[in-house]
Amino acid sequence: MRVLLISTYEMGHQPVHLASPAAALRAAGHDVACLDLSVQPWDPDAVAAADAIAFSVPMHTAMRLALRAAAQVRTLRPGVPVCFYGLYAPVSRDTTVGRLVDHVFAGEYEPALLAWAGGAGVQPTVQLGRGRGVFQVPARDLLPPLEHYAHLAIDGEERLVGCVEATHGCKHVCRHCPVPTVYGGAFRVVDEQVVAADIDQLVAAGARHITFADPDFLNGPSHAMRVVRTLHARHPGVTFDCTVKAEHILDHEDLWPELAAAGCLFVVCAIELVNDRLLALLDKGHTAAQAGAAVHLLRRHGIELRPSFLPFTPWTRVGDVADILDFVIVHDLIANVDPVQYSIRLLLPEGSLLLDRPELLPHLGPYDPERLTYTWTPADPATDALQAELAALAEAGATRGEPAGATFLAMNAAVRRAAGEPEPEAIPAGATDGRPRLTEPWFC
Repeated sequence: MRVLLISTYEMGHQPVHLASPAAALRAAGHDVACLDLSVQPWDPDAVAAADAIAFSVPMHTAMRLALRAAAQVRTLRPGVPVCFYGLYAPVSRDTTVGRLVDHVFAGEYEPALLAWAGGAGVQPTVQLGRGRGVFQVPARDLLPPLEHYAHLAIDGEERLVGCVEATHGCKHVCRHCPVPTVYGGAFRVVDEQVVAADIDQLVAAGARHITFADPDFLNGPSHAMRVVRTLHARHPGVTFDCTVKAEHILDHEDLWPELAAAGCLFVVCAIELVNDRLLALLDKGHTAAQAGAAVHLLRRHGIELRPSFLPFTPWTRVGDVADILDFVIVHDLIANVDPVQYSIRLLLPEGSLLLDRPELLPHLGPYDPERLTYTWTPADPATDALQAELAALAEAGATRGEPAGATFLAMNAAVRRAAGEPEPEAIPAGATDGRPRLTEPWFC
C-alpha cells in the first residue's frame, strides 16, 4: 500500500512522529512517503498518489492545523482512507471520526497504524494504545534535511539539531497536561539501540546537538543515563538538552554532574506558576521554592534551566503574573525564557483531568470544537486583557527578532501597570541573551 504520512507541526523539529512510523510501515512492506507541512508546501500530487493518508497530531497546534489539511484531503480524495494518530488524535473525535477521518490512534499508535495500513478494520474506530510500540530506527531519509528546522544558538553561532525520543508517555498525572489523558500515568521506553542508531544517523546528517523530546527524560533515570552514556561515548562533541520535572531535578541530584560532563546544556522545566495554591490545583508536584532550588542545583553544574510557564488559568490573578516575572528576575532567568511563555493560557481539551476539579466548575463554559478546548472565564477579569496584551507583545518581539530581554522589559511594564505597580526603568543587571537556546520558541 502507498501510505502518505503528514505532519503539520512538531515544535520546530524534524518530525520523529513521521520518521518512526514511516520506518515501521516500510519494514512491513508498504511504500511510504512523508510530507511536513511546517517546512514543505501542500503537495496535491502526493495526496493523489496515496492509497491511505495518516496525519501526525502530537500536540494542540498540530491537531488544529491537521483539521484544515484533512478537510482538503476529503475534498481532493473523498474516498481515500484517512486517520489521525498521536497524543491529540482522540480530541473532538465526535466531530472528526466519520467526517474528516475514519480512524484515530493515540498512545502507542504504531501497531494500530500497521494494522490499518494492512487493511484491518473498515468501521470508524478510536484506539488508545498503551501497550508496547513497534520500534524501528526512524526513517529520516524520507524527511527534509535538518537545515530546515530549529537550530541551537550558542556562542554566536547556530548549530543543527536532531530530535529524538527515549521514552513515550509519563508516570505523572499533572492535571493540565494532555499526556496522562492518553497514557494514564504510564510510560514506555524506546529500545536503547534504536535511540542510539537514530542519534548516529542524525549526527551523520550534521546534527551537533540533540533534543530529547520525552515528556520527562528522567521518568526512567537508569534508561536515560544509559542513552546519554552511549551518546557521549559515540559522539563526545555533541551536546544535548532534555525536559525534566522540577521534582525530578531535585530527586536525582546525583545524576547532574555526569549529565553536565556528557554535554547537557540546558533543561526545559514546566514551572508553570509560582503560586503554591495554583500549583496544587494543577497537581504539579513541586512548590515555588523547589522550582528555585532546581535552578540553583543545575547552575552549580553549569546547566541552565529554561522554564515553561502557564500564567493564565481560571484562578490566576494579575498579581500571580507579576510574581512569575519577579521569580524570573530574582533567579536571573530573563534570557532563559522565550517571551511567548508569559502569555500562555490554559487549554482544556476533551478528557482533561482538570474537568474533574470542583474548583473549575464556576469558570467552565461550553466546548469550542474550533479551538479544541473548553472555554472558561477567569476569576480576575483583568487577566484576559493582560493575556491579550502580552501575547501581542510576544508576537511583535518575535516578528522584529528582538532579544528576549527587550521583549521582557515591555511585558514587565505591562504587567506592572495592570498590577498598579511602578514601571521599571531597565532590565536588571545580570540578565543577558547569550545563553544556549533553540531558535524555535513555541512549546504548545
